[in-house]
Amino acid sequence: MGILKLKPSCKDYLWGGHRLAEEYGKECPGEVLAETWELSCHSDGPSFITNGAYAGKTLQQYLDEQGKEVLGIHCRRFRDFPILIKFIDAKDNLSIQVHPDNRYALKNEGQYGKTEMWYVMDAGPEAFLYYGFKKEISRTEFEQRIQNDTLLEVLNAVPVQKGDVLFIESGTIHAIGKDILIAEIQQNSNITYRVYDYGRVGKDGKKRDLHIEKALAVTNRVPIVKSKSCYPHVADCDYFTVDALNLDGKIMKRLEGVVSEESFASILILDGEGTISSQKETLNYRKGDSFFLTAGSGSYQMEGTCNALITTIREKAGPVRIGIDIRGLCTRIGLVDVHQKLIASVCMDTDSGRKTAEELIREIARKTLDLLERQGISLEQCVGVGIGVPGTVDKKNGVVRYSNNIRWNQVALAEIIGAYLPLPVRIANDADCAALGEAVAGAGRECQDIVMLTLGAGVGSGIVIDGELFEGGGIGGSELGHMVIEKEGRLCTCGRNGCLEAYASLTALRQEVKEADGRELSPEQIFQMAAAGDRKLEHVVLPYIQRLGTGVVNSVNIFRPQMILFGGVELPEPYLEVIRSMVRNECFGGEQGELPAVENAQLGCEAGMIGAASL
Repeated sequence: MGILKLKPSCKDYLWGGHRLAEEYGKECPGEVLAETWELSCHSDGPSFITNGAYAGKTLQQYLDEQGKEVLGIHCRRFRDFPILIKFIDAKDNLSIQVHPDNRYALKNEGQYGKTEMWYVMDAGPEAFLYYGFKKEISRTEFEQRIQNDTLLEVLNAVPVQKGDVLFIESGTIHAIGKDILIAEIQQNSNITYRVYDYGRVGKDGKKRDLHIEKALAVTNRVPIVKSKSCYPHVADCDYFTVDALNLDGKIMKRLEGVVSEESFASILILDGEGTISSQKETLNYRKGDSFFLTAGSGSYQMEGTCNALITTIREKAGPVRIGIDIRGLCTRIGLVDVHQKLIASVCMDTDSGRKTAEELIREIARKTLDLLERQGISLEQCVGVGIGVPGTVDKKNGVVRYSNNIRWNQVALAEIIGAYLPLPVRIANDADCAALGEAVAGAGRECQDIVMLTLGAGVGSGIVIDGELFEGGGIGGSELGHMVIEKEGRLCTCGRNGCLEAYASLTALRQEVKEADGRELSPEQIFQMAAAGDRKLEHVVLPYIQRLGTGVVNSVNIFRPQMILFGGVELPEPYLEVIRSMVRNECFGGEQGELPAVENAQLGCEAGMIGAASL
């Protein structure tokens, strides 16, 4: 079955009109019809098949039965159905809003972020919409203007008319104005952060919720520079490609196209009437109809008159970097795009005790190639490989001098993996990679200077100064875990006594808990139970935090970073506050100086991959 005719889900949002029912024949029981979700596999509003053997089923049910092959090769890189297409009738102004990117949305909302495009189907003589800011503003000013209702003063108001196209990348503040009819093609997401709503109330008589903190976190606060033309396309990005179809019934009465195995095709009829045929099936179309043509369905024909938008998914155009994070227990391999976003990843057992270094590297390379193939990304699209490794690393020569965690000694990592992945290869210490990942895409992305302590079997450290990894002049990078905090203290694995690592590693914490009351608990359990009031654990955790805080104070006095981050485990807020208090009270100059923020890292296991890819 090559062609599916779809029936939309309908939305009666309070700002909507009734033109979609009156002019486009959409079925609506009420007086308000704000949106119709014409091509949707989203659970909040699926589209339904109206013809053939699957009539009455949702498009998602069809895909579940037929498999993702009907979406095409270029859709392999997406976890879910990639796009959502709507008609929008704005009788009144929509709220001022912003959409998050994939990383933020997946972490905080469990679904994709939203980049979208608008095609203006009709607009009143005074119609306009909001699109970005007139000028760059600070986060503080942004928040203040939201609170005091002056946000509209700094928004960019754009007059629009029929046929206009706007591309709204995630992070762009925007709003559709009243008296505008729009076709919207977007990522498959229903995430919207509302920051201003004209004081309106919903059906329950209450003001609609605002999402100020989330909006502050994701909004691009600089003016939007309109991108260059997407000619010959109406719009083109990694998530969708949109083209215009036109039959005037006079000069152009018939159109032929081909739907290859690369991508499905969505055809949205904006105006006109006629027939559409594919695989010996012919269906009538009229203004407002939506069709889905499966990948590999071959040729199709359209006859009659129409203005239509055809949407497909193209091959990912942006360069991809490979980030590999080798740890003692597991190795993570990730594909990272130009926006520092993780496209896909895979985890494998490191199992270094049973494999030689060459065997492990060969398996990592094979897993990397398998991941690329599954995502439909060619090796030619990749620009390089970055690898984080525990231990002492010679970055210049691509050699791991020594790693106790994975039992490597003088391993020419870059040379060996380069035989399987013929790309530029850069290597660094794994803690350095985690710090770099947080600096470019995580908690430290707005800071130029950060110190990150990774708590695990030891205490790893990464330092970013002026946006670059600080590694000193020699081999090995920074080792803040081996500063002495107690003279003649515990023996450290490095052979010295009293190192921070001997007291602040998670291994040391677990051992102290076991010695104190015999329990074997995970670090997460220890912190959570202690914070909840377990007295025995409190007596262990508080000295642990104070010793960790001593290491932080020393690091602040030396590097004066803008932020201190903790990775490896999430410290509960009460213990972060203990360390913040130590920083305020014990750092040289105290609160008279510029003290750093003290926070948990955000990216978790992704940090090492993103940081390695950024090498």
